[in-house]
Amino acid sequence: MTAAGTPIAVVTGASSGIGAATARQLAAAGYRVVLTARRKDRIEALAAEINDAGHQATAYALDVTDREAVRTFATAFRTIAVLVNNAGGALGADPVATGDPDDWRQMYEVNVIGTLNVTQALLPALTASGDGTVVIVSSTAGHSTYEGGAGYVAAKNGARVLAETLRLEIVGTPVRVIEIAPGMVKTDEFATTRFRGDTDKAAKVYEGVAEPLTADDVADTITWACTRPPHVNIDLLVVRPRAQASNTKVHREL
Repeated sequence: MTAAGTPIAVVTGASSGIGAATARQLAAAGYRVVLTARRKDRIEALAAEINDAGHQATAYALDVTDREAVRTFATAFRTIAVLVNNAGGALGADPVATGDPDDWRQMYEVNVIGTLNVTQALLPALTASGDGTVVIVSSTAGHSTYEGGAGYVAAKNGARVLAETLRLEIVGTPVRVIEIAPGMVKTDEFATTRFRGDTDKAAKVYEGVAEPLTADDVADTITWACTRPPHVNIDLLVVRPRAQASNTKVHREL
């Protein structure tokens, strides 16, 4: 799946937002990018865009929560240089007292179990590269809770702990583990998906915030971390817009 000598970077959740932006930037940095997501049409269009720009990309439709499908996907690779675990997302903003367990379960399956599935399946190829990088895109939600966010916070805490534990367990191997924890990022889909298509509720998340982060801002931090010298590990990079001091302290110009 790669030209000789070209390092491979696998990006999950690459059909939109941070994943798509990361794929573009890693491709521009010299990686052959393998785009994975459930929406085949989206990743095929993105792969075509990247290839038309003179870079290298391949699309592979994949549900990260399907363990057998992930195992099959992993058999295509002998070595991988970078894995960006970006697939995730939030559902709902209900308090603990009335939260939907199905939402919590789905968030945990994608954000934690999906990350576990892909990381386990590709870790041998990352190790075989002699210089592998695992990136886990968590969230500031995984570091500090807020009202109405318990389900998402719990899931992103799981992703954060997965990154921290994996780093401890594989120290001494040629694989580094990087956690990128974005704060308020305005993308086309994140808040709209969280509020099940309610665009008014989604817009209120960013109301009055002059410059929330963009997907490209986060992709830039991911690409920077991945392209540091092999002995340099960015354990944790928290990135927020200037207007956001914490998950609950945001300057809004209303």
